[in-house]
Amino acid sequence: MMHIWKSSVLAAASALAMMAATPSFAATELSLQRFFGACDADFGTNTDVAKAVGECGIITSMINKFNADNPDIHITVTTVEWPGYDQLTAQFAAGDPPDIVSIHHSALSDYQSKGLLMPLDEVLASVGVKPDDFTDAARNGVTKDGQIYGLPIDNWTMLYHINMDLFKQADLVNADGTPKLPTSVDELLAQAKQFREKTGKPYFIQNLANETALYTRNFYTYLFQQDSDFFADPLKVKLNTPEAKKVLEMYKAIFDQGDTTKDMDYAGSINAFLAGEGGVHLNGTWVIGDYNASSQTPGTALNKGGYTVYPYPQLFPGKKAQYADGHAWGISQKDRSAEETAAIGKFLKFFKDNDFEWSRTGHLPSVKAVFETPEFKALPHRDTVAPIATLGTALPSTVQRQFAIQDIIGQEMNAAMTGQKEVDAALADMESRVNDLLANL
Repeated sequence: MMHIWKSSVLAAASALAMMAATPSFAATELSLQRFFGACDADFGTNTDVAKAVGECGIITSMINKFNADNPDIHITVTTVEWPGYDQLTAQFAAGDPPDIVSIHHSALSDYQSKGLLMPLDEVLASVGVKPDDFTDAARNGVTKDGQIYGLPIDNWTMLYHINMDLFKQADLVNADGTPKLPTSVDELLAQAKQFREKTGKPYFIQNLANETALYTRNFYTYLFQQDSDFFADPLKVKLNTPEAKKVLEMYKAIFDQGDTTKDMDYAGSINAFLAGEGGVHLNGTWVIGDYNASSQTPGTALNKGGYTVYPYPQLFPGKKAQYADGHAWGISQKDRSAEETAAIGKFLKFFKDNDFEWSRTGHLPSVKAVFETPEFKALPHRDTVAPIATLGTALPSTVQRQFAIQDIIGQEMNAAMTGQKEVDAALADMESRVNDLLANL
């Protein structure tokens, strides 16, 4: 009898020990898929977000910190090549999408229109996040059919990243020390010629190899500046126009006159700018943090004479505008437990509450209150890029397949700039190819 009682006590003790060793609840598991690059060697275990730099470092460290702060939730991260939409589309088709996915405002319609994304109004309200917390640009970017389909984390645009040492050599500096930027197409071409003659280097560093996005963002910016309503009908674009011809002819002249790098991919263009191989790098808000860090490092090309950054110059006498987009977290539409939905709410609130940290990349905050904080105001170059908050202009939110359209426009612009096609033929092909795509949604 004693033996049986002892066995029962031992069994109970063993069960208690196992319960003590294992939490009584399993962590709620969520899958997250993102672009922004891989940097595990530098930030794979970092939870001190303030020590992180760059898009990859900051996003990695933020997710690490969320996992550390919430032991009852575990986010498993998969990193995809930018922008990742072919993979995401295939995952939805297979019925196995990630729970949380990085998504551009411009891509939301592709998935929301097919019922693949979860409206977030109730989830955000449950954690105290209000639509009015966000800037108009951020909120509008994620609002489709009157509902919110993503947590906006920023707005971004393309910028003139400037090597001030070379601008000084080219005599393109104002009396107050700011760079002398062009105010018309003719002035741009004249300044680029002067720059080349005085420095022996091209005015522009552009990534024109294996690329479509840069071409298209430039194209949209200078169409907006001419008040071209090329997407008045979201299902039928007008690109074979005098306004579009002016943009292509400008970029072809820049190319033909040797005022730009020609055969660089994206990584090569960044390395070229850091090495001082040209005056202006056309790149996005996301490299401000990295370029500023280089400018503060003795011995670098950007440290020699300084680095600054500005919106694209106004080259046409129309609306003051330039193309802008934004990043968001989208949530796939699938059956979830209350615990999983609550965990998603916690994650979204964490990113909203830490929007300042993400804004250190150079992206514009999505949360209005961040703009007024001393920490944000103290970040370098925010005074020169602040006008983006009002200049930034997106395509109409009802335009679907914006990344596929971007590829078509970029391909045709490349053909025109490099002389494979006449400008008129490239514009005609661009328009017909985009409209064929939109006719078959």
